[in-house]
Amino acid sequence: MKLSQFFLALFMVGTSAIFAQEKQVSLEEIWNGEFSQQRLESLNSLNNGDEYIVLNQDRSKGTSSIDVYAYKSGEKKRSLVNSANLQDVNRFSSYQLSNNEAQVLLGTDMEQIYRHSSRGIFYVYDMSSKSLNMLTDRKVQEPTFSPDGSKVAYVFDNNIFIQDLASGKETQVTTDGKINENINGVTDWVYEEEFAFVRAFDFNKDGSKLAFLKFDEREVPEFSMDMFGSELYPTSSTFKYPKAGEANSKVSLHVYNLQSEKTNDIKLGDYNDFYIPRIKWSNNADVLSAQVLNRHQNNLDLIFVNTKTNESKVVLNDSDKAYVDVTDNLTFLDDNSFIWTSEKDGWNHIYHYDKNGKLINQITKGKWEVTNYYGFDPKSKTVFYQSTENGSVNRDVYAIKANGKNKKRLTENEGTNSADFSADYSYFINTFTNTTTPNKYTLHDAKSGKLVRVIKDNSALLEKEKAYNFSAKELSTIEINGNELNMWMIKPSNFDESKKYPLLMFQYSGPGSQTVSNSYFGANDYWYQLLADKGYIVASVDGRGTGFKGAAFKKVTQNELGKFELEDQIAAAKKLGARNYIDQDRIGIWGWSFGGFMSTNAILKGNDVFSMAIAVAPVTSWRFYDSIYTERYMTTPQENPTGYDENSPINHVDKLEGKYLLVHGSGDDNVHVQNSMRLIESLIQANKQFDWAIYPDKNHGIYGGNTRLHLYTKMTNFIEENL
Repeated sequence: MKLSQFFLALFMVGTSAIFAQEKQVSLEEIWNGEFSQQRLESLNSLNNGDEYIVLNQDRSKGTSSIDVYAYKSGEKKRSLVNSANLQDVNRFSSYQLSNNEAQVLLGTDMEQIYRHSSRGIFYVYDMSSKSLNMLTDRKVQEPTFSPDGSKVAYVFDNNIFIQDLASGKETQVTTDGKINENINGVTDWVYEEEFAFVRAFDFNKDGSKLAFLKFDEREVPEFSMDMFGSELYPTSSTFKYPKAGEANSKVSLHVYNLQSEKTNDIKLGDYNDFYIPRIKWSNNADVLSAQVLNRHQNNLDLIFVNTKTNESKVVLNDSDKAYVDVTDNLTFLDDNSFIWTSEKDGWNHIYHYDKNGKLINQITKGKWEVTNYYGFDPKSKTVFYQSTENGSVNRDVYAIKANGKNKKRLTENEGTNSADFSADYSYFINTFTNTTTPNKYTLHDAKSGKLVRVIKDNSALLEKEKAYNFSAKELSTIEINGNELNMWMIKPSNFDESKKYPLLMFQYSGPGSQTVSNSYFGANDYWYQLLADKGYIVASVDGRGTGFKGAAFKKVTQNELGKFELEDQIAAAKKLGARNYIDQDRIGIWGWSFGGFMSTNAILKGNDVFSMAIAVAPVTSWRFYDSIYTERYMTTPQENPTGYDENSPINHVDKLEGKYLLVHGSGDDNVHVQNSMRLIESLIQANKQFDWAIYPDKNHGIYGGNTRLHLYTKMTNFIEENL
């Protein structure tokens, strides 16, 4: 349900195209990728800091290669491995280098499980001997080198195994793994979806110990989906899915000693009904960190475990009246002091603590957000980060000393800047975009920010677009309910302020999300250009509850998901409808996932403002959604029944007056089609007419083959017929 996860699903077709009056194109061309931006993918820095590697696929030959390039020149230097030279592997789709870069794990025959998880057949390729060996003939999850590269740990059928690469000896670490009962070393469905990680094991610094999480999900209720497929009888997909207020997995922490082959159970403290969203070894091989989060997710303890004595100590506590975000920003320095990020002063900032959890200093300060923490360079004692210091719709990259001094802005152009640093922090690749500039990739000196070279600028896309007379994506703010809200608007290319136009609003509105940013067109923006050419104005407003404007703005929606967000969308529609060039009787709204929940509520509770709505894969009652996401913002239904029910579209179906299209994939393991089925039944019993479409076996992203084309054709037709 996170915005980044939603757009990843939305853009999986990897498309963009263009539309304009001079050169009419069809929806088919919007999804064919002909006008896609060039992107840098699968890039990783080598230890030397001077070179990086890229996974390249030669589709004409059906081969894969890991190629080495020089940062400074961009010249290809060599290939680490090329499947054309391998006897048993035609191609591979993933890779992982050992710490010393002497070996690489190659992933083949990969099979997706859920959003982040997969299993496959893996091979170990040795760089010096050029030998290739299959790790195991079973499809496994999350194979990971030990620090010295001598072993690989992995998960098969919910159990952890460690293989010694020299001898081939396989050691089974756990034996109680069983589908829908116990999971060792990888996360359950709800952890994977909401805490965004799969591998739940970690080697310590010297490879002598392996820490892992165990999930006992026997008491977690099961959810079952029919998968219709193409056979005579459908199959059933059944998995553990804890809905709000229901039993979660019982999670526990364990440490396996590779020498003694014994496992110790770690007692973290007197906790009840809790989460362990992160484990990470410190730079001391005997000290393991674990983050423990209460079920309400408003109290997080960072615990250090002495694995020699099995003693646990809380070294840092982060609490909030609403909730505490879990991140991957914890970074241990050489002296075992650590970097931490927190919203404790009302804005997300970077802090430095000593090895006992005593605050050394707050590194960044101000009424702006740190939006990405890139890392710490121990040589220069410099922290690198991305922030909103130049406005919440913009992003810039900065360097600052660990003592909070000598802050330097490393990027110059106003818009959205992000960075990928070399291993030694000598270079960074800057990705820059704004509303008029597609992704531009440039190499910079990390100390000064000085440009070294242009890598890719996508100028060919801009040249191609000239023939299509695009409308500008206008950024502005609009004052709503006492707040200056960010907004973008796309008008018809032949816009005439003396005429009146129908308005289509798009929003997502989920906690901490953002739809209004200073960035170039995505796939939906090209669809909006098509709609604008048909005479529609399209706009998006980020209301209360969205991100990057401070904790208070984001967390005001606590316990009332959908209330304040809807008030802002309705008020924004009214204010926009009062403009001379907008027809206040023809205002529509659409959204996907959380946005579908919002657009459904808008056509019901805002029936005097919105005449049309489209909802794709919406939550229709937070009682149907998972425990971790929902309870973070709503607590449990038992504690907050009115918060759940008063904002549920199912309880307001009698208010439907406008035109409504409801869309869902029947194979959605995230927002189950149950949400739409229950809403459909409620609308039927209220004798309300509406349109709906179910896409068989499609997941939350609703894609594959012609699915996206069909969906967007349906939505376009619905808009033209009803707005």
